Amino acid sequence: MDAAALPATLYPALAQVHPSLAELGPLGASQQVPPDTVLFSENAPCQGFPLVLQGEIRVSRNSDDGRSLELYRVVPGELCLVSSACLFRSQPLSAHGITTKASTLLLIPPDIFMRWLETPAFRNEVLGLFAERMADLTSLIDAVAFHKLDRRLAGALLGHGQQRAVTHQTLANELGTVREIVTRLLRRFEREGWVKLGREQIQIVNSTALRDFSHRP
Repeated sequence: MDAAALPATLYPALAQVHPSLAELGPLGASQQVPPDTVLFSENAPCQGFPLVLQGEIRVSRNSDDGRSLELYRVVPGELCLVSSACLFRSQPLSAHGITTKASTLLLIPPDIFMRWLETPAFRNEVLGLFAERMADLTSLIDAVAFHKLDRRLAGALLGHGQQRAVTHQTLANELGTVREIVTRLLRRFEREGWVKLGREQIQIVNSTALRDFSHRP
């Protein structure tokens, strides 16, 4: 696919906005970003609206004691709720975003983003994706508030294949807890015969048991 056509393929409403990406010149050029790059920081002003063409952004919030809770991830064709809210209300960012892999992005200046919202097709696309992201966050709130941590950890281990290269600290960050608790729970799962632990490796031995446990009321 022609790289110039990629943005409109992922975000169809871009074909109708004014000024168009082509008219933006250098401001509409894509950026190559390496993994583990901080794209925006909590409580900082929003520098622009990110559109992901390739790669992935992990959006998280930090607590005062240094823990981190992953809110969602932005992949190609999706929008960042935190950036949207910041631009809509001209307020500081409420979370931080970090690339999880090599990524290609468009960073749309705030004034251009607001002008694009005057285009009905783009505004409807943003609001539609905004609603989808809110549904994701509602599910996260339900999980944090009502599901036990051991069930959430079991669910977090699924969907990544039989072998997952991940540290206990990374899992703790994803779940908004501390490493010691995750390690204790993983050792319990290992005693049950559900997983086998290695150095920064977790082998799923019984995915059915993990899935049943994660869905247990």
